[in-house]
Amino acid sequence: MVPRCMLDGWPNPNWSWFAVSRKMLCVGVPLKRICLARKLFGHLQGSRWAQRAAAAPDTRSTPPPRIKKFAVYRWDPDKSGDKPRMQAYDIDLNTCGPMVLDALIKIKNEMDGTLTFRRSCREGICGSCAMNINGGNTLACTTKIDTNLSKVSKIYPLPHMYVVKDLVPDLSNFYAQYRSIEPYLKKKDESQQGKEQYLQSVEDRERLDGLYECILCACCSTSCPSYWWNGDKYLGPAVLMQAYRWMIDSRDDFTAERLAKLQDPFSLYRCHTIMNCTKTCPKGLNPGKAIAEIKKMMATYKDKAISA
Repeated sequence: MVPRCMLDGWPNPNWSWFAVSRKMLCVGVPLKRICLARKLFGHLQGSRWAQRAAAAPDTRSTPPPRIKKFAVYRWDPDKSGDKPRMQAYDIDLNTCGPMVLDALIKIKNEMDGTLTFRRSCREGICGSCAMNINGGNTLACTTKIDTNLSKVSKIYPLPHMYVVKDLVPDLSNFYAQYRSIEPYLKKKDESQQGKEQYLQSVEDRERLDGLYECILCACCSTSCPSYWWNGDKYLGPAVLMQAYRWMIDSRDDFTAERLAKLQDPFSLYRCHTIMNCTKTCPKGLNPGKAIAEIKKMMATYKDKAISA
C-alpha cells in the first residue's frame, strides 16, 4: 500500500528521493512502504520529465542546405551510340561525408545507380579509387571535397588510359608491365628455400623505405607525359620504382639481370625528369628519384660489363 502522503501530493514531486525518504522515515513509515514508494517516485519523476521534454519547444534550427555541384565523366560502352559526356549532380554537403568517395557513393546509392567506379578499402591502402579529381590524379577516398560551393568539382577517370566504363580505366597494360619486372625475391641458390629466413641488416632494410609503400594506384604513371606518348614501351614511374625496390634488396641475387632487362631505348630512358609522378603521388613517394638511381646503376653496370 502506498503511503497517503505520496497520493496527496506530499512531499513535493520536485524533491530528490533522498529528501522524500528522509521525510517518510521521520513520520514513521515502514521500510517496505518506503521501497514501494521509491518505485512510484521514480515513475512520477520519469513521467514529469517526459511531459516537460514534450512540452519544451525544439530550439535546434535545421542548417541551410549546402548544395555542391559535381560534374562526373560518364560513358557506357554497352549503350549503342553513347558518347563520353559530363553529367552534373547536386549534393547537399550537410548529408554527405567529407571525402570525394563519399560523394560518389551517395550519388550511386541515392541518385544514379548506373554510375560505375572502383573502390575498396576507403583508407588510401588499396589504390582502387584512383581517378582525376579537379585536374589532378589522386585517391577519391583521401581527397576532401572542396567546400567552395561556387566551384564545380570535376571527376574524370585516370587520363590517357582506355576506359572500361565511366570512372573505371583499363589497367591491363599497367599490370602486364608490372608483371614483366618480376616483382618478387629471386635467389640463384634455392636449395635453402623454405628452410630458413633470408635475413638483412637494419641498414639494408631502411633502404627500402619510400619504395615498398607503393600501392600501384597508377596515379604517377598516368600523370607522366612520357607514359602518355610511349605507354606500350616505357614502363612508367610506378613500375620502375618497384623494379628499383628489388634491385637494391640485399636478399635478391638478380640485380644484374634486372638491369639488363632495361637495356633498351624505351623501358627506362623515356623518363625526361618532368617529375609529375612525384608531385601527384598520393602516398608522398618519389618515383623520379628511384628512376634517377636506376640510371646511375645502369652506368655502373655498363662499366662492369665492359671490363668483364
